[in-house]
Amino acid sequence: MAIAHLVLKDGTIYEGQALGAATSAYGEVVFNTSMTGYQEILTDPSYAGQIVMPTYPLIGNYGINTEDTESNKIQVSGFVVRQWCDLPSHTMSEKTLHEFLLSQNVSGISGVDTRAITRKIRTHGVMMGMIANGITPKEALARLQSIPSYDNVDFVKQVSTKDRYDWQKPTTDGQRFRVVVDDCGLKRNIARLLTARGCEVLVMPSQASAEELLALKPNGILMSPGPGDPMWLDYAVKTAKGVLGKVPVLGICLGQQVLARAVGGKTYKLKFGHRGGNHPVKDLRTGKVHITAQNHGYSVDSNSLPSDVEVIQVNLNDGTVEGLRHKSLPMLSIQYHSEAAPGPRDNEYIFDEFVKMMKEFK
Repeated sequence: MAIAHLVLKDGTIYEGQALGAATSAYGEVVFNTSMTGYQEILTDPSYAGQIVMPTYPLIGNYGINTEDTESNKIQVSGFVVRQWCDLPSHTMSEKTLHEFLLSQNVSGISGVDTRAITRKIRTHGVMMGMIANGITPKEALARLQSIPSYDNVDFVKQVSTKDRYDWQKPTTDGQRFRVVVDDCGLKRNIARLLTARGCEVLVMPSQASAEELLALKPNGILMSPGPGDPMWLDYAVKTAKGVLGKVPVLGICLGQQVLARAVGGKTYKLKFGHRGGNHPVKDLRTGKVHITAQNHGYSVDSNSLPSDVEVIQVNLNDGTVEGLRHKSLPMLSIQYHSEAAPGPRDNEYIFDEFVKMMKEFK
């Protein structure tokens, strides 16, 4: 493998071996603490614009298959690993991690000290970086000074569907509900889990208006996860304002931040975000602690929320908002990923609560 470098905007340089496509890539450098699920991470639209680094040291040991994708392509800007496996072992494996990245012209780097990089991000916060292939670290650093920062780009417009599409029809018998998704970066497992609960899922572009969503006669609307700073999403906030109170609404991750803004709340950026499959969240209503899958760099400011919106869940690591409920309108939201993929499946109950809301509203 050829030599490559990971260059951070503060001037720190890490030398390693090229992985995937022999091109350079830039993005916000973040880490994920999940031990498995690298394929789902690579294809998660919420990672658009970011160079992702798993903290687990060996990546690619069970290969790549056609089923474990969460969108139609690799979404990360680049991938950083301590070591990758060139001889994966799994009955479903069809190609290696390197071949997967190469097939979609996505660059990566291996052989770097991911522990040291993680410690730097935890200490100094996330920052822009570049995987440098075919250029010197000095040239990469110069480019980093001129490219837009992650916070200044609306990545939702890049990952959202351009046209409406319908997910496969539910196979379950009995009462069915039509769920319209405002697609800010939908993961496929959300659609799969709703379908398994008898829901018909219709996916609409992120810039669709409230009138367009309501014209589809939904029983419920889901504000999906997605990438980037929610402060760019005035169009999604306007849509959320237009549907609240008309039908039950569920927000997941970025969807929670959009709903919080729609009711008058504010959001802010976390120092290094929450990304992984082991984040403890306490439900303030029951006292129960859930182990959750998370992927977000922004959070809702609890002090900015109006009195008719209640914080129902908090993160036990840092006390940040993990769940909201409107006291008079059928609105529920969570900051973590109840659909997992990857991560623990403990929190699929949120979809049951959403179905219950639709039943009661209907």
